[in-house]
Formats: sequence, structure tokens, C-alpha cells
Amino acid sequence: MTTLNTPHSAKLSYLIEHKKQHLLVGGLKGIEKESLRISKTGNISQTPHPYTLGSALTHPHITTDYSEALLEFITPPFAEITETLDFMHTIHQYVYDHLDDEMLLSASMPCGINGDESIPVAEYGSSNIGKMKHVYRQGLSYRYGKTMQAIAGIHFNYSVPEALWPILYKQSHSTLAIADFISESYFDLIRNFQRQGWIILYLFGASPAICKSFFKSRPHLIAEFDEFDQHTLYHPYATSLRMSDIGYKSKNQANLKIDYNSLSGYVESLSHAINTPYPDYQGLGVKVDGQYKQLNANILQIENEFYSTVRPKQIAESCEKPTLALKRRGVKYIEIRSLDLDLFNPIGIDEDKSRFIEAFLLNCLLQESPEYTGQEQQVNNTNQLSVAHLGRKPGLKLDNHGKDILLKTWAQDILKSMEVVCEILDENLADKPYSKALAQQAKIVENPDLTPSAKILQGMRSNQKPFGRFGLETSEQHKQYFKQNRLDETTTQLFDQMATDSHTKQQTIEQNDSLSFDDFLNKYFSQS
Repeated sequence: MTTLNTPHSAKLSYLIEHKKQHLLVGGLKGIEKESLRISKTGNISQTPHPYTLGSALTHPHITTDYSEALLEFITPPFAEITETLDFMHTIHQYVYDHLDDEMLLSASMPCGINGDESIPVAEYGSSNIGKMKHVYRQGLSYRYGKTMQAIAGIHFNYSVPEALWPILYKQSHSTLAIADFISESYFDLIRNFQRQGWIILYLFGASPAICKSFFKSRPHLIAEFDEFDQHTLYHPYATSLRMSDIGYKSKNQANLKIDYNSLSGYVESLSHAINTPYPDYQGLGVKVDGQYKQLNANILQIENEFYSTVRPKQIAESCEKPTLALKRRGVKYIEIRSLDLDLFNPIGIDEDKSRFIEAFLLNCLLQESPEYTGQEQQVNNTNQLSVAHLGRKPGLKLDNHGKDILLKTWAQDILKSMEVVCEILDENLADKPYSKALAQQAKIVENPDLTPSAKILQGMRSNQKPFGRFGLETSEQHKQYFKQNRLDETTTQLFDQMATDSHTKQQTIEQNDSLSFDDFLNKYFSQS
């Protein structure tokens, strides 16, 4: 393997020259996946979170997101992605063994909803932390409406191999402490992901169409779309309407200036948004007639309300604010949030996609990553929206450092730059899965008809089905797949015990609460 001679390869060249490239292997990968529970009538479920699945507050792997009907599955992080995917598969099997006549919607964009009033907000019991989670979600409903909160996606969590850091630290000649160097390196990765992450939407976007019912509570948005049929709206060249501006479309978030140039700048700018009152939300009130409508009237109630394609993460201790966890212990891993559910895969994500993302993230880490200046963040956001709405349009151009470039050309450049990383990751693997995944994406760059978004529209046309019916029928096929592949008794007993333990843990938390909810919130937000 020869040293690269490209402008962005100093770190990679150093690793190769010192025979340390093998340290790129073994970063931890975890997946979080949301899925909407659908009743036998084809509508969003109105039943509570199934008791047999455990407590949504305390279960380590099965919880809920915004809605009581929006399940969220969380794997542990594994060095080998097949173990991560196998664990996600096991969660699905266990859940389907306990769903009775309901099923999981395999699409990102919700079907079977009938306006905001049809979406039940998640409940987490009577503890202070449970109430906080519920009130936060109530606040989201007042701020953005409930419908967009029913959108589902996949979060891909990745941590760089620990053994790699000392080598990169030595190569950098950094004067920072190594812990600070690690955090700053993660921000280098994040900025490069924001610059190039539009390619995730092109390659894996799977939400080109939406049920008309999605807009029942926001009918003014219908005019922005074309009509596919009497039940479906779409954009002909869309890749990921989930990642477009029909979701968290709020002028306050659009004006946020979050600093991605450093950990300290990120924490300070995000904390500022959490502590700055916003007039429209002040008008809603916080505690009205003794009932909380939202946690506070600030631009953001808490950190999670800030919508972004990628987040720096640190494991928070009990009731610790995420920004404080970052400030105290630095960045532990990153969370990629721009993945749609793969409608054609029973668990929503496959091995090829996962391996490509791992290699792409490492490539973002190894490239040079200048700090943001001027309007670059806005340019990145504009590129993302262009790909979300128009990504398969022939001749589509994006803004690359102030110059127009064909999406296809830029995508080819990105994939070319990943080749050596994939070769390194493949070094001891006979079937070369990373290079195989890269080659698969290269085909999709050459032919937009191979994208998931194009396949969904083609499937709807060939079957003469509206998006909702096509999504539900595909979901039913996945349900039958899991029903025919039930879990073994040992694994079932393990998950049964986790469910039982989670209920016990929730009861313990509720019994041990000693503060009023008012005092609990005051204590939480006064952390510094």
C-alpha cells in the first residue's frame, strides 16, 4: 500500500508510513431505530406502550420516542457491525412476539395518521424524570405540531477506535491535552460530515413521497408538492423529504448560530439557546392553571430539541445535562441522524449501508477540516435541502466552496477518496465487505434509478398503489417475516427479564423521588 498523494491525506499517509493503518479498524457502532406502531386498521396505534415490552423510561433497548406509538430500539455499541445488526434484528423479533395484531411501519414518513389529535404523546410514569420527558414532548407539540414528531428515522452512533487517538495526536503535534485533542478531532469530523453529508440523503434517502393526511394539521404546505395520486404528495426527484424543511420548520431554529469550530463554542452556543427566552413560546406560557405546557419558554427547552444531522455525544450520568456531560468529559462518540428507514429491509438498515457509513465517517476524520467562516454552514444546509428535494434531478449542481459542481461529480470524488480507507478496513476480511459496499454506492451514483427513493416511487407506480398503501403492505411483509422467525427460548427469557427489571427500576425511581416537580426542574436547569 503506497502513501497517498492527495491534498487531504496527511493523517492517512502518516498512518500508512508508520504501519499503523490497522488502527482504523474496530470503532464502535450502535444503532437507534424508530418505528411507528400501526393498528390492524392501518392507523397509528392508540394503545399504551405494551407492558410486556418493559418500561419505556428504564428499558435499555426498547423505549419510545415522541409518541406512545413511536417505538425506539437501541443496540449496544459493537466493534463488528454484524453484531449490531444482529442485536437490532433480535429486538425486532422479540417485539413482534409481543405486538399481537399490530405491526411496525417500515417507512420513515408516517402513514395512518389523522392530524395532530391522532398522535398520543409518550408517557413515562409519575417520577420527576418521567414527567420531564412527557412535558418536554408536550412542549414540542405546541412548538412544532405533533404530526412531524411521528416521523421515524435511524441514528447511527460511532466512536473512533481508542487506540487510534495517540497516533493521530502524535501526528498532529497538538499542544492540547489529548482529551481536548480528541474532542476537537470529533468536531473536525462533524464539520466534514456537514460539508459532505448530503451524499447520505442521495444514497440512502427513502422518503420521496408523503400521505396527504400528513398535512391535515398544516394544509398550507400542500401547495409546495406535486400530486402523485389522490392520496399522495411527492417531489419527482426527491430523496429524503424527512430531511427537508417540512419537519422542524421553525424560524427560531433557522436563526440559531451553533458553533461547530470547537467543543467550548458548541457548548456555549447551544447553552445560550437553551437559556434565551423566545417571545412566541413565552406567549404559550409554561405552567398554566397548575399544568406544565412546556419545560420553559426558551428557544430550546433542552439540548435534544436542536435538530441537526450530526451531534457530538457523551454518556450523561443520571439527570446530567448533555452539554455539561460534554463540557466535563469531552466527546465520546458522534450520532448521525440523517438516515431514513430502508423501507425494503425488515430492520430498516443493512450491512452494506452500515459499512459505507463507517468508512465515510473515518474519511471525514482523516481529511483536513478548516474551521467554519462566513456563511459555510448555511451553504451546507442549502446543499442538504437541494438533495432532499431534488437529489435525483439530472444535472443538479451543489455549492462546493463557492463553486458550482455537479452532484454526480462531487459524489464520485467523495467515493474515490474513500477507496484507501475501505481497503484498510478490508485488510483481514476475505470478502472485502467495505470495498464491496463502496462499489455498490458507486453504481447508485452512476444511476439514480437505483436509489431507494427511486425504487419506492417505481414500486408505487408499478403496483398502482398510493404511498400509504405501498408502505403498509411492505410493512405487513416484514411482519410476516418476523412472525415466521420467532426467538429462541433463551433469548426470549433474557428479554423477558429485562422487561421485568425495567418495571422494577421505574417503580424504585418513583418511590425514591423526594422533590416536587417544580424543585426538580429548578435543580436540573441550575446545573453548571
